[in-house]
Amino acid sequence: MSSSALQLAPDERARTVEELQARISAMQATGLGTRTLPTRPELAPLLPGGALKAGVAYAVPDSLTLAMLLMAGPSAAGGWCAAVGVPDFGIEAAAGFGVDLDRLVLVPQPGEHWLAVAAQVADVLPVVLLRPPARAAAGDTARLASRLRQRGSTLLVLGPWAQAEATLEVRTTAWTGIGTGSGYLAGRDVTVTVTSRDIRSVHPVRIRDDQWRIEPPAVAARLEAV
Repeated sequence: MSSSALQLAPDERARTVEELQARISAMQATGLGTRTLPTRPELAPLLPGGALKAGVAYAVPDSLTLAMLLMAGPSAAGGWCAAVGVPDFGIEAAAGFGVDLDRLVLVPQPGEHWLAVAAQVADVLPVVLLRPPARAAAGDTARLASRLRQRGSTLLVLGPWAQAEATLEVRTTAWTGIGTGSGYLAGRDVTVTVTSRDIRSVHPVRIRDDQWRIEPPAVAARLEAV
């Protein structure tokens, strides 16, 4: 084949590039990252796309409770979950939120090789909760992100994470049900800030009797104004 046969006119090159881009987009659209995991319906408004995605990471920097709730949907649907580097993971609380303890693996002290342990667990389990004891290098998180995509596992990180699909942070919290020196705690109102690659939004979420409910937008505006 002569070199002239490989040469294309500018408009032909443009069409070829567009066709290749379309094919790549189509392949990405059917990749692991577009599959979703069962998600509790009251948490769906917090997540980009309305559900947990397979093959990506989510950062939940300051709330083990919120992380347990995110685990509960896949777990209740039959998926295995793991908690790596979370020695204070309360199994009674997790069970109360809907996590199936029969399909839960705990690795409370992974040691200095915590990232490798998390990667190995993600090879075999669909949902892994991780509390990093230190900041991971960019190259390490990129390699783990590639591994998650290949295996279709979802990583929930109790801390900041450079490769996060979205970050869910509890900004404000207030207990209800107790008066001045008397009464019982009946619930907790929290405001969750969601930051993703595409959106940034604030959702007030009410926890009452272990059930989370997303408040309507009118209430959200009023709470933010306060």
